[in-house]
Amino acid sequence: MNSPLDLADAHPGPAFTVTLDGRAIEALPGQTVAAALWTAGVTSWRTTRGAGRPRGIFCGIGVCYDCLVTVNDRPNQRACLVPAHPGDAIRTQEGTGHDD
Repeated sequence: MNSPLDLADAHPGPAFTVTLDGRAIEALPGQTVAAALWTAGVTSWRTTRGAGRPRGIFCGIGVCYDCLVTVNDRPNQRACLVPAHPGDAIRTQEGTGHDD
């Protein structure tokens, strides 16, 4: 079975590590935070205000804001737009992402 990288004839640079809530996740150069999380099998990384419902990627183009995540202590980053960088510390975000 061919991987998506084989099918696209893609040759990205070497993988690097980011963390999600302290868990090591492998990412490839050029991937967004959302793409790295999805590739690792993570589909939800935020909860809504009030009801606390799980959210992850929805539109994938930065319009809907469902994929908000905290990256390197910066809350409310759209995971579908933020490129992953080696050593990024990503945290699931609850509600507004700001401590109450």
